[in-house]
Amino acid sequence: QVQLVESGGGLVQAGGSLRLSCVASGRASSGYAMGWFRQAPGKERECVAAMSWTRGNTYYADSVKGRFTMSRDNAKNTVYLQMNSLKPEDTAVYYCAARPPGRGAPMTVGSYDYWGQGTQVTVSS
Repeated sequence: QVQLVESGGGLVQAGGSLRLSCVASGRASSGYAMGWFRQAPGKERECVAAMSWTRGNTYYADSVKGRFTMSRDNAKNTVYLQMNSLKPEDTAVYYCAARPPGRGAPMTVGSYDYWGQGTQVTVSS
């Protein structure tokens, strides 16, 4: 079992920055892949970034490349999402998720087993 707790969301003006954190407990440190997802009202949940816990390969959605950076701190069992140059269209609830290794493409929403409660990010224009 894996428990995930996100924090760091809030209200920011366009062009600003936020850093989201996700603390994982349980088996998440044992080679699990981690991902950051978001869901805006009326839209499907999408992956914005994903990372192999052990290999450190990181993947980004085209819409956030060059603006968002996913990182990890293994000692703290924590992953981060640094979001810069935020746009109003980045407004959504952001979720952290985890899955065991060997599940194929790392940005597939349905391949993740464990989810945090979500944190709201609102970008004003």
